[in-house]
Amino acid sequence: MDDGIVRSISTGLSQRGVRDHNERLLLSLIQRNGGVPASDLAKWAGLSPPTVSSILRRLEADGLVMRGDPVRGKVGKPSTPMMLSPEGTFSFGLKIGRRSTELVLIDFSGNVRDERHMTYLRPLPDEILAFVDISINSITNELSTHEAERICGLGVAAAFEIWNWPDRQDDARTEFSEWRSVDLRHELYMRTSLSVSLLNDATAACQAEHTYGRGKEFRDYAYFFIGAYIGGGVVLDNAVYEGRQGNAGALGSLRSIGPNGESMQLVDMASIRQLEMRLNEVDLNPRLLWADPDSWTTFSRYVDPWIGQTAQELSKAALSVCSVIDFEAILIDGAFPRFIRDELVDRVRRYVNTQDTRGLIRPRIEAGSIGRKARAIGAATRPIDSQFML
Repeated sequence: MDDGIVRSISTGLSQRGVRDHNERLLLSLIQRNGGVPASDLAKWAGLSPPTVSSILRRLEADGLVMRGDPVRGKVGKPSTPMMLSPEGTFSFGLKIGRRSTELVLIDFSGNVRDERHMTYLRPLPDEILAFVDISINSITNELSTHEAERICGLGVAAAFEIWNWPDRQDDARTEFSEWRSVDLRHELYMRTSLSVSLLNDATAACQAEHTYGRGKEFRDYAYFFIGAYIGGGVVLDNAVYEGRQGNAGALGSLRSIGPNGESMQLVDMASIRQLEMRLNEVDLNPRLLWADPDSWTTFSRYVDPWIGQTAQELSKAALSVCSVIDFEAILIDGAFPRFIRDELVDRVRRYVNTQDTRGLIRPRIEAGSIGRKARAIGAATRPIDSQFML
């Protein structure tokens, strides 16, 4: 096991009265590494084998872990890997975006058990709160009593300062300004009676990739998620770094230069919003980008130049962030079909190879693996992490 993971999670405590810490430690190690024998958990956690065995028995009795199939073929007794039990707990994740809202229910292993989706031209608080009411009630009613009792909370992923979303083309911020007076945590708690956690939407996407996707392959990396607007996340020493006010990894605010030499931000140059604007100019419906994945092929005449521009901007942004922190990799994902993501990543790799990298170590450019649901899934991990993990 990577020593960095041990450092980021910490080590166990053997004194009395710290059962919660040690349980969280073992659950975190199992989540990060998959099926793990008790002997390895004891070694990684710095706890005695009897202590680990006792904790695992309690966790198994509580329905949080389960035994996998014994691994045979080695010297000595077969080892039995311990895994998170999918039925151990459940969590809702809500993504509030500029073009759509999504609600998912995930289990303890990160599997999406159910989901609901709504698209719109602009997000209005009353409509989104009504959508959450209806969706949570609908999903919960389809669960067994035992499953419903194991829902641990609701995580919400939304952009930083939701009332101040940039929109250079439309001078209509009145709908956005309504969010300034909305106490989202309170409103959702009153409607659901669930513990509510709020986090930045791109940070949530990064958390999903780090917990359930390719983030496990890298110790330090920057993450770009391209939705209607682009955002990002930062992972340091095997942990998502959120910053002093939860706004670390605001990569969409990186400086860029417009086509006429004007000062702009990455969000103005490398977001799906640019593609939407182009489709509007030729009287094509941009909402199809969100409702019909096949439309990305239908609109290939306009999608291909958008990929080219976005790849150029991402290549420059990737090297810019690597000039601050020596990232091992840059991961790229977004709210588009997988074949679009793969083409975009391939072009970013090629553009990075043509950039001036004096004084830098060129990072690996890799595709994320979660896709469109990353923000909602990442939001759903927050209640689970806060109650069960370190």
